Amino acid sequence: MERNNLKIVSNPIVNQSLCTMRDKNTDTQGVRLAARKLTRVLLYEATKNLPQKEIEIETPVANCRTLTIDNEITIIISPILRAGLIFTDEAVDILPQATIRHIGMYRDENTLKPVWYYNKVPLTIDDPQKYYVYITDPMLATGNSLSEAIRLYVEKGIPETNICCVCMISAPEGIEAVFSQFPAVTLIVAAVDKGLNTRGYIIPGMGDAGDRIFNT
Repeated sequence: MERNNLKIVSNPIVNQSLCTMRDKNTDTQGVRLAARKLTRVLLYEATKNLPQKEIEIETPVANCRTLTIDNEITIIISPILRAGLIFTDEAVDILPQATIRHIGMYRDENTLKPVWYYNKVPLTIDDPQKYYVYITDPMLATGNSLSEAIRLYVEKGIPETNICCVCMISAPEGIEAVFSQFPAVTLIVAAVDKGLNTRGYIIPGMGDAGDRIFNT
């Protein structure tokens, strides 16, 4: 399971947030607050790959040279609906220059395959090397939906190394499924759980993330 491009983020804030989200007695508001807190930590880790440039600015007391995110790149946040929406508010706060590109898929409960219902990705890409994509989905279970989302951007010429997938809870099966097709993408996760049950749910997981986040 050890890979340079698989990063498991662990610290007391992450662990407390995961504990709150997993607990079946946590209400919707509690799940949302914990998810947003966890989202911010994961996004800080994910965005370490963004290129920077040095510029000169003037502080109230002196001139100085400092680093900032390169303004010549295009940053895309691509949440997989619906559960992936929990990442959006935090992502926009952290990266106000980013474009949000929603992807809509639901899982067929019989085949466990993704079924498309919304795609806001179509766009013309001039210089793929300058695009940095962050695909967000709380749960990485079978890996089928995430793989389809990655494929959208790879087929547009964006390098796999510029694509980062941010998930909260993952299963070994999903991780292997993604890397078997896209070995150079980066996966940022907060936990790798035991595995999947016969219905394709992560064990121990947190149940259906969308239902628990949106109280449905």
